[in-house]
Amino acid sequence: MFPAEALADPVRRAIVERLADGEVGAGEIAADFPVSRPAISRHLRVLREAGLVTSRVAGQHRIYALDRRPLAELDAWLERFRPLTSAPIAGPGSRLDALDTEMHRGRRARRAAENGDSDEHAAG
Repeated sequence: MFPAEALADPVRRAIVERLADGEVGAGEIAADFPVSRPAISRHLRVLREAGLVTSRVAGQHRIYALDRRPLAELDAWLERFRPLTSAPIAGPGSRLDALDTEMHRGRRARRAAENGDSDEHAAG
C-alpha cells in the first residue's frame, strides 16, 4: 500500500501524529481514540503494512514507533507537484488534487490487476 493511502484515514493520521513524539504502547494508542481496540489494531496493521510504523514486543506489551522513511519518500514524490512560487495548499490544481488523482490511479490499477484486466487504460 502506498503510504498516502494509509494516511487517507483521519484515525491513522492521528496515530502517526501521536507516534511522531516517540514510541507508544498499543494500549495507550487505543485509549486515545473513541473506537474499539480491534479497530485500532486494524489501523495499526494498515500503517505497518504501508511501512509507516514498526512494532516490537516488550513483555506483554506491543510498542509502536513511527518509521519516517516512507514519509521522506512521499515528500520527495510530492516535491514535483510543488509550485516554484507560493500557492494555496488547497484548491483546483493543488498538490492535494495531484495526490488524490495519483491515489485513484493506484486503486484503479490494483482493481484491474486483481480482476486480470490487461487494458492499459485501467491503470491510468
